[in-house]
Amino acid sequence: MTAKIKVVSAKEVIRIEKLACLEGCLEEDFMEKAGTGIADRVVSFVEKDSLITLLAGKGNNAGDAYVAGCHLLQRGFRVEALAIYEEETWGPLCLKQAKRFSEAGGKIHVLTDESIFPSQGILVDGLVGTGFTGAAEGPLSKAIHLANNSSLPILAIDIPSGLCATTGQVETVAIYATATIYLEFPKIGFFLEKGWDHVGCLWKETFGLPFSYQEKVVPEAFLIEESNAKALLPTLRRTRNKYSAGYVLIVAGSSSMPGAGALSSYATLRSGAGIVRWFYLGSLERHPNAPLEIISCPLEEGWDTFFSERLRMDALLIGPGLGRDKQAFKSMKKVLSSCSFPVVIDADALFFLSKYPSFPIPKESILTPHKGELKRLLDAHKIQGSFLSTCQAFVEKKNTTLLVKGAPNFLFSPGNIPCILPFGNPGMATAGSGDVLSGILASLLAQKIKEEDVAILGCVLHGLAGDLAAQDKTPYCLIASDIIEYLPKAFAKLLA
Repeated sequence: MTAKIKVVSAKEVIRIEKLACLEGCLEEDFMEKAGTGIADRVVSFVEKDSLITLLAGKGNNAGDAYVAGCHLLQRGFRVEALAIYEEETWGPLCLKQAKRFSEAGGKIHVLTDESIFPSQGILVDGLVGTGFTGAAEGPLSKAIHLANNSSLPILAIDIPSGLCATTGQVETVAIYATATIYLEFPKIGFFLEKGWDHVGCLWKETFGLPFSYQEKVVPEAFLIEESNAKALLPTLRRTRNKYSAGYVLIVAGSSSMPGAGALSSYATLRSGAGIVRWFYLGSLERHPNAPLEIISCPLEEGWDTFFSERLRMDALLIGPGLGRDKQAFKSMKKVLSSCSFPVVIDADALFFLSKYPSFPIPKESILTPHKGELKRLLDAHKIQGSFLSTCQAFVEKKNTTLLVKGAPNFLFSPGNIPCILPFGNPGMATAGSGDVLSGILASLLAQKIKEEDVAILGCVLHGLAGDLAAQDKTPYCLIASDIIEYLPKAFAKLLA
């Protein structure tokens, strides 16, 4: 499997760079290497005759931009710089690289009220870097507003200016980057709070940090890539049968919400499970057109079947569309109290776990809350702190796996560093999308994959299917059943 990517805090970046420089590495060498890589990325993105405008602050981030500008000039590109502070405020390396840029033929303009902001080409954001905290104000705020309102593509160096690298907070304004060229390690703030809205595509470049120091970096999380998932696909044996392929029982859906159970069941079947048996609450006279292959019956009439079939099933999914009345809770309690098998717990079942925090969570469970459901869970268990610390404390306390749904998804499991799963697109923010994901997870869980790997593979497949659907239907028109429709293409892409 491809190695997971370390995701770090600003504090850790500063620590490891300082350590490397104390032991002989040169900051100027780091800047030269970074600028070279940034220039390579710009070349791969821009047309040869386009104007490239460097937005320059006064620190090392601006120094990186000026080095990139020098290399771009050498390659025949039109490059100018727009500095937002007067020269006497620039740091020593920034000043040195700016002088080099000027001597190479680059023009540096200082942003004033009379300045004409670029209206063509692309912008390279070198205003402030990873060490920035607080509010963007004065010239910085003005430059960010002008850049965002220009409608020009923006490539951010290491981090979009105005975004906190550790918290993901934006106190006033931050660059909306087309892409962020991160140096060595992505920053945890990319994925928290408002960060994911601002970073755009993520492109890695190096500043030449020796491997021995890269190994010493302590990550906040690991970033998962699509390439991490292929090795997790279950092996298909020639003697496979419907029972060895995975038998899933689903307790989901009710008279008022039949679609949730249908979507979950169909996604489970389409993700490789050999048998799917769906139990629902109440009467489903408005039964959606679920596939004929799904075995379904009302739970009230099927308890004997449920208890007999649970002896040979491989995984259970409970919660989507179950409802929140007393009957739903009694049913959930009865189902989960009999559990000795892997379970995906979602939606209304999570509501009951929040309402009754002493209720035991079965072993080998995957809980799949969105941010609102997560808050209820953490409040009910009286766990407080930062997002990462509270989620990790919860999984350690309950000995379970937690997949927090969002943009991006976060995965927490006992004894492990959290994982970030950045898959999918905004069109997947539609009713039923989470029910589809739960079905995929239940299917993979039934195919004897361990919980953490189930979450990774499931999120990759879910996101890939959503992306493929969005390519054909646009993110504006995407609905949850489209994700199921494109699952075969998602599997095919992963297998390619």
